[in-house]
Amino acid sequence: MKRSLAVIVSVFMSVLLLISLSGCGATKKAPSSNATPEKKKIGIVQIVEHPSLNTIRESFVQQLEKEGFKDGQNVIIDYQNAQGDQTNLKTICQKFANNKYDLIVAIATPSAQAAVGETKEIPIVFSACTDPLGSGLVSNMERPGQNVTGTSDAVSAEKIMELAKRITPNIKTIGALYNSSETNSISVINNLKEYARKNGMTVVEATVTNSSEVQQATSSLVGKVDAIFSPIDNTVASAMPVVAQVANKAKIPVYVGADSMVKDGGLATYGINYKVLGQETAKMAAEILNGKKAGDIPVKTISDVDIYINQDTAKAIGITIPEDVLREAAQVFGE
Repeated sequence: MKRSLAVIVSVFMSVLLLISLSGCGATKKAPSSNATPEKKKIGIVQIVEHPSLNTIRESFVQQLEKEGFKDGQNVIIDYQNAQGDQTNLKTICQKFANNKYDLIVAIATPSAQAAVGETKEIPIVFSACTDPLGSGLVSNMERPGQNVTGTSDAVSAEKIMELAKRITPNIKTIGALYNSSETNSISVINNLKEYARKNGMTVVEATVTNSSEVQQATSSLVGKVDAIFSPIDNTVASAMPVVAQVANKAKIPVYVGADSMVKDGGLATYGINYKVLGQETAKMAAEILNGKKAGDIPVKTISDVDIYINQDTAKAIGITIPEDVLREAAQVFGE
């Protein structure tokens, strides 16, 4: 009996020894050299829905893929729209910052200002910011410094008004329709006022703070002005069909700052191509994702501008677009 017990104990101890030796001799499995790298997170924040900004976003994503960064493959793109609400903007940018995204793409000046206010570490690339200096986004266009760079859609009010004089030469009083809280709009309106002063014209202002005020503001200009001017203003652009409806009924030409605003009922502009703007923004983003510092990349202003005309609007207000203007136009809507 004792011998049997001794055998059992001996076997038990041998098993324990084997288990112990097995544990001591175990080696951790080396990580696979084919492990998939973690996808970089890109947050896109857009102030509001309107065609110009949508075009920027869509062309940005397309160009970014051409640069080697495809959504769902090696990057994750999180698109958020603030629907014109500043509180939403702040919440979105806080989310991007708190979750430590690898890149923030801010479409339009209010979006960029909100993003800059939330992080000094995460790279920010803005797009469609008319006046990056005046908006406080950068202190130097050639060498922005810190964590910010981007593209500007600055177009001279003087250039648009020179086009207006070719189409409707008898303008003496111009209505300025814009959001008084958008710094990009204010800079263009100041340019308009300077042009008016030099050319003996009068500017009548009609300002808004949100899209629900656009119809009333436009109506307030009826009977007071020969034409209406609106810069690349996100609030007005989002309500452009309303502006066109009021102005067309009153037979007032509306000159605007963006091609999409012409498509939505404005008469004409000398503007940039927003698809190109989105592409240039994506090229900057790709440089940053490849390791370059945002602050070392110069802010880019698109220099190529084209004439855009809306023939349906011209007919509605009884205006004939001069043939030389039509020949120069990059696009004529309503043909």
